Amino acid sequence: MIALLRLIGLVLVIELIFYVLLSIYIRSTRREALEKEWDRRHPSAAGNSAPRREFVRRSMVGFGKTLRARLVGLVLVLPLVVIVMIVILVNYD
Repeated sequence: MIALLRLIGLVLVIELIFYVLLSIYIRSTRREALEKEWDRRHPSAAGNSAPRREFVRRSMVGFGKTLRARLVGLVLVLPLVVIVMIVILVNYD
């Protein structure tokens, strides 16, 4: 039982690292897409400007509620569920 708890602790630490890195990457790609969209819509105001930063900030507010952002949460849940299921199937079969 202690070995299982140690394994789950180690897996959680690794998952959290991947979750943070994946979350940063997904948000970064979304932010870049929004910046390109601003530049496409406003060719005369392309570049780093206050209206562009405000547009990106307002657009990123709802990003945490999108399906893509929620799927990143599976990085935390799915491996733990699989490990627990394997342990249950192996030990109680």
